Amino acid sequence: MTLPRPSLTLSLLQAREAVMAFFRPVLNAHSLTEQQWRVIRILHQHGVLECHRLAELACILAPSMSGVLKRLERDGMVSRRKSFADRRKVFFELTEQGGQTFTELNGEMDVYYDRVLSRFGSEKTSLLISLLEQMRDIKS
Repeated sequence: MTLPRPSLTLSLLQAREAVMAFFRPVLNAHSLTEQQWRVIRILHQHGVLECHRLAELACILAPSMSGVLKRLERDGMVSRRKSFADRRKVFFELTEQGGQTFTELNGEMDVYYDRVLSRFGSEKTSLLISLLEQMRDIKS
């Protein structure tokens, strides 16, 4: 019986879970989900984004993104506005509260990021990020 080759997708998921174990306690303490944090972080980085582009950057499917954005909007973290040119397009941006939440959490996240670096190493982490970025760009 031939053993199957190692699963790249499973290895990526397992590595993600191992890393997220460092960050989940901070998110939980602030009553945020991983998806909500990704949206906040991406909006902080990019400013105003159209909903579909935001979903793409956050790796969140449209049906899930709708719920994530509704909760963030309800909680005062993001605001929405429709495009004047195309009323079907909806844009999102962080509110002042969302920006403050990013700033507060980002500082806490840095502490845990440093813990990951101390265990895995900054050179290996940089290499891994570079390799993952290259892999991301091999889309079929």
